[in-house]
Amino acid sequence: METVVEVSNLTRKFKDVDAVNNVSFSIKRGEIVAFLGPNGAGKSTTILMLLGLLNPTDGHVKLFNENPKNRQIRERIGVMLQHVSLMDALKVQELLVLFRSYYPDAISMEQLVEVTGLQGADLKKRTEKLSGGQRQRVGFALALVGNPDLLFFDEPTVGMDSTSRKLFWDKVRQLANEGKTIIFSTHYLQEADDSATRILLFKKGKVIADGSPDSIKRNMLKQAVSFKVDGPFLHREKFLELSEVVDVYEEKGRVTIVTENSDAVLARLFADNMEVRDISVGRGSLEEAFVQLTMEEVGSNEHVHQ
Repeated sequence: METVVEVSNLTRKFKDVDAVNNVSFSIKRGEIVAFLGPNGAGKSTTILMLLGLLNPTDGHVKLFNENPKNRQIRERIGVMLQHVSLMDALKVQELLVLFRSYYPDAISMEQLVEVTGLQGADLKKRTEKLSGGQRQRVGFALALVGNPDLLFFDEPTVGMDSTSRKLFWDKVRQLANEGKTIIFSTHYLQEADDSATRILLFKKGKVIADGSPDSIKRNMLKQAVSFKVDGPFLHREKFLELSEVVDVYEEKGRVTIVTENSDAVLARLFADNMEVRDISVGRGSLEEAFVQLTMEEVGSNEHVHQ
């Protein structure tokens, strides 16, 4: 499969701070890749270097095996930033016609309307009259106008309602199926879980996890076996003796055993004929993995229940 993005030993320093520290990864054609991480983790700095808008202190970036600053490469890229800035006093249709004129292989107006969900009334509105959600749709259209092969989205659904968000991600998956490559950042972790084929998790300028949402959850999250008991649970210490068990706690009449091996916990429950009911085995959400991977270390015996 064609390599679209190649990043090798990428580093960017601001004075004495390593905003990005020796990061390497590659992205193939058709992938939908989410950049996740807390504020200041290096996501935005990395994206700026991928776009050729910021020079690395060390290492290099190649898009389609070329320098991202090359004009031919920039014509193959579409960008939608979190805060969409539009030229005032132009109608949306006039703005799209203007931007289409900049590209040799621009997407048709009919396709733009179909893909982005812009309505006829939206096209006739002046840009300063648009709502937040409408501005995001116009930003989406401007990112697509050059028929790009590689798309960057920075917090693309801020200001959209839930219906508009779903439609947006449906279209993004459609674009990926057509062979376009998508890189996005978001604070809506459920969006990354639902739509990304791959996640790069940044922390303190480094990529600390790289994989599909399922693999990150599988590798980074403990499992939990929970059940109800009648009366107090008297076997906590017995389970804590198991090397696979991390914690045992009781909350609102339900006991939860946090473990690296749910089968071992279930085997102990059944072997000792413990009187339990409503047994549930589960794994946490991507949000829990995000917190687990990015949080600062706390005392090993400290457990916080919310």
